[in-house]
Amino acid sequence: MYGENIDTATPTGKHNTTASTFAESVLAGLALPQKTLPCYWLYDTRGSELFEQITKLPEYYPTRTEVGILQTNIGEICEAIGPGASVVEFGAGAGTKTRLLLSALVTPQNYIPIDISADFLESAMTHLAADYPTINITPIVADFTSPEALVKATLPGNNRLGFFPGSTIGNLSDIEIADFLSGAKKGLGTDAQFLIGIDLVKSTDVLIPAYDDAAGVTAAFNLNLLQRINREISGCFDLDNFKHEARWNQSDSRIEMHLVSQIEQAVRVGNQTFSFRKGETIHTENSRKFTLKRFEALAQNNGWRLKQTWIDENDYFCLALLG
Repeated sequence: MYGENIDTATPTGKHNTTASTFAESVLAGLALPQKTLPCYWLYDTRGSELFEQITKLPEYYPTRTEVGILQTNIGEICEAIGPGASVVEFGAGAGTKTRLLLSALVTPQNYIPIDISADFLESAMTHLAADYPTINITPIVADFTSPEALVKATLPGNNRLGFFPGSTIGNLSDIEIADFLSGAKKGLGTDAQFLIGIDLVKSTDVLIPAYDDAAGVTAAFNLNLLQRINREISGCFDLDNFKHEARWNQSDSRIEMHLVSQIEQAVRVGNQTFSFRKGETIHTENSRKFTLKRFEALAQNNGWRLKQTWIDENDYFCLALLG
């Protein structure tokens, strides 16, 4: 999911959260042949609360698996990174994963979190500064996927580390991944390292329940987007007429989240009306899964070398160190 790199489920990425932009994005997405809404709109206050619940569900393996990898291997990971690191986190977490890394690194010098949400950064960094007084913390308010993100940063020291946990890279297309990785290499420097979380390809018996849990929390999370449209931009969605569905797209190696129309219907949003056939969907999110071979190729094509990997015992998830 889009918030997977963020322990507090705060949204990040290419978006502006003004009402006018939300309306424009929704109207444009519903007018497409395959109705599509950008996944970052899932994370209003209620959506973020629901996502926080999702990360604790028994079916939802990514968060606990990645934390487990960090806890089990943190000594080896930090030895590979080396002392005196300046850590740049793309999509700031300031939660369990960030603290595990900062606490275990040898004499870390700087922590530079990048996040689109100024309010989130201010709150999170206040707590981190109190707990890590010897680390220079310099937050940057920016879209972490944009080339401008690191332009705003003065990256001190010779041991620079990019940190991007949580498998959010799986929400990006190949083109977006290429732009992100090549931009990070340029911004961090040719000698930098990059610690990235990637979700691995696995059985659909594991994948589908992770995105369509028995308790219905993920369904509520997805349907909440329609409630947000109703509330914020005068939508008239009847939530009883839509059903959450998680699908595995084999050709693109990704989980897709859809909202499926249960009947033929017309829905008004603002001054526009959109027709739905029975079974027609609104595509709300992608979460790609990687083989190590595929991820290594993406990294190599964009300036990085795969140096080391740490994988859980079930082969569900991987932390990869690039250099």
